[in-house]
Order: sequence, then C-alpha cells, then structure tokens
Amino acid sequence: MMNQTCNAAARILVVDDHPIVRFGIRQLIDAEPGMQICAEADSAGAALEALESVTPDLALVDLSLAGHTDLELIRRLRELVPTLRILVLSMHDEALFAARALRAGARGYIMKQEAIGGLIRAMRTVLGGQVYVSEMMNRTSFQRSGESWATRAACPEDLSERELTVFELIGRGNSTAAIAGQLEVSIKTVETYRATIRTKLNLRTAAELVRFATIWVENL
Repeated sequence: MMNQTCNAAARILVVDDHPIVRFGIRQLIDAEPGMQICAEADSAGAALEALESVTPDLALVDLSLAGHTDLELIRRLRELVPTLRILVLSMHDEALFAARALRAGARGYIMKQEAIGGLIRAMRTVLGGQVYVSEMMNRTSFQRSGESWATRAACPEDLSERELTVFELIGRGNSTAAIAGQLEVSIKTVETYRATIRTKLNLRTAAELVRFATIWVENL
C-alpha cells in the first residue's frame, strides 16, 4: 500500500506496516510547521516504489516490516536517493540495533516509546544534517573514547569502497605500512586515504580515526 501527497515543506516518507502508527505519525507531522508527509508505505517494496514518483527529504522507517527486521531497506533507499536522510523509528532496543542501522546508512535512531516531542526533535536533527541517537547511546557505545561519536562523526557508509576498506583495516589494527602491503599501493597513497577518511568523518586527529575505526569494527 502506498499513499501520496506532496507540498513544498520538508518532504517525509513514512514506512510502517501498522495503519494506526502511520495515522498517528501523520497527525503529528501535519500539525508541525515546515514538514509534510509526501508518501506512506506499508512494506519495503512500497517504499522503494514510492521513490519512483517522489523525492523525500527524510524517510521515517520502521525496521520491523512483515515480521522481520530489514536493514537492507536502508541501504536500498540510500542507493536510490543518495541524499535521503533516514531516521529509524523502532520498537527494538537501540542498544542492539542503532549502531547497525547507522552503519547501514541511517542518520538517526529513536524508539517508539519515546515522547512525541522526542520524535519531532529527532526528525529536525536529522533534517538539519546531524545524527540523532539517545543520550544513553551517546554515553555508552558511541562514547567509549570519551567523545560523542554519534553526534560528531559522519557515517562510514558515506566512504567510497576503497576508503571503507582502508577504514576497516585501520580498525583491525593494521599499520599504514601493513595496509599498503595488503592493498598493493604505496604508503603515501594510504596516508592520503587516511587524511580523506578523517575529513569525511569529521575526525580531528589520527588517534580519533583509529579509535572510531576500532569501535566500528567491534560492532560489525
């Protein structure tokens, strides 16, 4: 099932297989200035079909469609619309799924039991180009190095295929020389990759790069 309307405000695609949930979200967003639902979908297939006729700014996605968790939908949505910002709205514990969703390409994760104001805040955060997770997540899995990685670092999925390979090798403890040997490139080339990765991920130092890469690999 797919239902579409569209206005000039920030365009929202809602993907949830429960009609009552979609109705509640529509009521909430319709009352919010600067936002407008441009499509609704009750399945992964309907969500992908919707992108053939609308270009949303943000997709609000429930991962539990048709009785199973579908992280692949996030990847497919980003492939079709690379600029699409995705916020996951889920019943699943964020401690188990938030990191996976962010690695798949989502820019935020919020649980369904959050207050209404929390959902709007999360949507505006993601629409503003930032990453949204709960404060608890910031204090745990994304703050192991003493910093709020989720709110400052960009998503590794935004890296090119070769950059992502280098990033993973860094996270697995390989030195620059070791990476150069494995990829059969020069050390200078690897150093260039490292500098580009730091820039793309908003990481200030080489030490931050190593810590973030290590955290990412641990959660694969």
